[in-house]
Amino acid sequence: MDHLSALQLSLSNERIRLSQATNKGEIEMRKVWVKQLEKEIEGEYKFLNKNNAMSDDELLKELGLE
Repeated sequence: MDHLSALQLSLSNERIRLSQATNKGEIEMRKVWVKQLEKEIEGEYKFLNKNNAMSDDELLKELGLE
C-alpha cells in the first residue's frame, strides 16, 4: 500500500470513529485528527504533483541518466 492510500484509509477510519464518538472530549480530539490527516493528504498530493510535473529530460537528469 502506498503512503497516500494509507493516509486515505486512516482518514476514512477516523471519520467513522468521529461519527460514532459520543463524549465531547473524544469528538473534539477526533476532529483535530481528521483535520491533521486532511492536511497530510493535501501535502502528499502536492508532493506527488510536483514530482509528476517533471519533464522526461528533468527526470533523466535527476536520475543521473542524462
